[in-house]
Amino acid sequence: MKNNMRVILAKKRLKVADVARETGLSKSTLTALYYERTKRPDIETLLKIANYLGVSIDELLTPED
Repeated sequence: MKNNMRVILAKKRLKVADVARETGLSKSTLTALYYERTKRPDIETLLKIANYLGVSIDELLTPED
């Protein structure tokens, strides 16, 4: 899966710290997702991020070719 979090945050001019503060998720968890170090992110984590950013999980994650 390809993680689009970096692109979405850039478009919305947000930082990982903004997402952490608003969602209650740890900054280290979000940083791991941001740099695509997490291979199997928790669905609840993804839902919180997607809801905060106003995108679907499909927009947040896309299949790799």
